[in-house]
Amino acid sequence: MKVRAGLLGLRQTGITLVCLGKRERQPEMPDSLVKVCSTSDVPENSAKSFEVGNNVLAVYNVGGEFFVTDNECTHGAASLADGILEDDVIECTLHFGAFNVKTGEAVQAPCFTALRTYKVVLADGQVLVDLDKTAAD
Repeated sequence: MKVRAGLLGLRQTGITLVCLGKRERQPEMPDSLVKVCSTSDVPENSAKSFEVGNNVLAVYNVGGEFFVTDNECTHGAASLADGILEDDVIECTLHFGAFNVKTGEAVQAPCFTALRTYKVVLADGQVLVDLDKTAAD
């Protein structure tokens, strides 16, 4: 078996591979961090819903930046991912209330209760959320 170790900064010595480069410590991921989707699953300037455990979350791609909120409108039982995303505002198609997807703030009546937001982490082309933290944390 051929090992292309030289391209990776590794040298084969017998069966053992020795790293010649600087060893970087990977940051530990909190247990509350869960995968929602791939970044390629949500095209730029669009929204899509995903089931994560008992939650249904809306993922928004706003100019290449990702945000995640609960998917259900706080005014009525409607999917926000089916709404109209304009810049960082999602408009619910049921009663046309709207929310800022970055903050969860209700920005248009009849919606007055803010949406739950989630802290987003992008890693290796995946959208991950921390279910214990809001976007502001």
